[in-house]
Amino acid sequence: MTKTKPRLSFWQIWNMSFGFMGIQMGFALQNANASRILQTFGADVEHLSWFWLVAPITGMIVQPIIGHYSDQTWNRFGRRRPYFLFGAIMTAIGLILMPNSPMFASFLPPLWIGAGMLMIMDASVNVAMEPFRALVADKLPTDQRTLGFSVQTLLIGIGAVVGSWLPYVLTNWFGFNELGAEGSVPFSLILSFIIGAAVLLGSIIWTVATTKEYSPEEQAMFDDHTAAPEEESKGIMDIFKDFAQMPSTMRQLGLVQFFSWFALFSMWVFTTPALAQHVWGLSAGDRSSAAFNEAGDYVGVIFGVYNLVAALFAMALPVIAAKVGRKRTHAINLAIGGLGMISMVFVTSPEMKWLLNLSMIGVGIAWASILAMPYAILAGSIPARKMGVYMGIFNFFITFPQIVNGLLGGPIVKHFYGGHAIYALVAAGLMLILGAISVIFVKDSDDIVQ
Repeated sequence: MTKTKPRLSFWQIWNMSFGFMGIQMGFALQNANASRILQTFGADVEHLSWFWLVAPITGMIVQPIIGHYSDQTWNRFGRRRPYFLFGAIMTAIGLILMPNSPMFASFLPPLWIGAGMLMIMDASVNVAMEPFRALVADKLPTDQRTLGFSVQTLLIGIGAVVGSWLPYVLTNWFGFNELGAEGSVPFSLILSFIIGAAVLLGSIIWTVATTKEYSPEEQAMFDDHTAAPEEESKGIMDIFKDFAQMPSTMRQLGLVQFFSWFALFSMWVFTTPALAQHVWGLSAGDRSSAAFNEAGDYVGVIFGVYNLVAALFAMALPVIAAKVGRKRTHAINLAIGGLGMISMVFVTSPEMKWLLNLSMIGVGIAWASILAMPYAILAGSIPARKMGVYMGIFNFFITFPQIVNGLLGGPIVKHFYGGHAIYALVAAGLMLILGAISVIFVKDSDDIVQ
């Protein structure tokens, strides 16, 4: 006898995604400051995207594996929660050590230590992050999944705002503004990463302590139209078979994700050098001056703005999607984000920098949609017993465009844009608009329009 999954209260949904806030705080600190840290340690602008390759490569490898094994796991900690906790501990270690890489200079150059810490953080973030997507689908009935992913996006936004703004606040509000020696990271940035590590661990522990998972026996009792008959498992090789047999909706969303995440990767990698050059008028070789660090801190501010907008806008997504449909909602939001990204090219001096916050409003709307709508569309087409592995496989469509960008983005900036990274942001805006167009071709049979 089957039954419908019980509806959860808002606060139950909040608690089960609360750990994502800490993960995203650490992720935001990395996104806003990794290029700045690597440049401080000596990386050239055209090489930054190569260092950032470790993020999508580790994600491509780790997430499907974690998804597969979390589908098969059940112990006293649950199915998804053991992965949250282990990933959080390793991410916290990476956060603490990355800005302190010069302390290991007797073993390797700080640049390579920093890149290694970036790899550890990315692998660990993927271990902690992937099961959160599956947990929403595990716990919620179909009609609550858009809300579930929207609450997740709200918490992601809160964590990202705090993480993005923290270095600026510590520097300008609390006076931690010493630059340190040549080739070293400002103390405000080091302290920000330590605080981020503590919040990450605390929020994950909260989710682990407050959220109960359904046992395999309970999960099997629920009436889910995506259920599929059990098949004999061939272990990790099942991932390749599942990839080949992915639902058509996932394949169609893949093109949307390619354009979206290619654009986001450009933004994360090139915003600091782009604004330092285009807005502050600095040379590519200026990597440690007060003006360069001012530009780096302000990148954190505007990244915080787009994450704040995303957090607030996330709560409107279920309402909008119910009125106009998930596909149309996502298409409109991506187009708005593309226009916001392109508009950054018109800001040409430090006196105009406040206009960058207006550009980030559009980016924030797109970011909220990217974090919620594809997963809400996808969840209804996935077999319930394979939710973890398919959410992990779906990450391929996030990591592949970042790898392509990582390989080509730096040479494109150097040879086609003449070293002017601002044009990488303009191209990113165009990619978001192409993503909006490609949403039209996605089949969403589970959509409910009121």
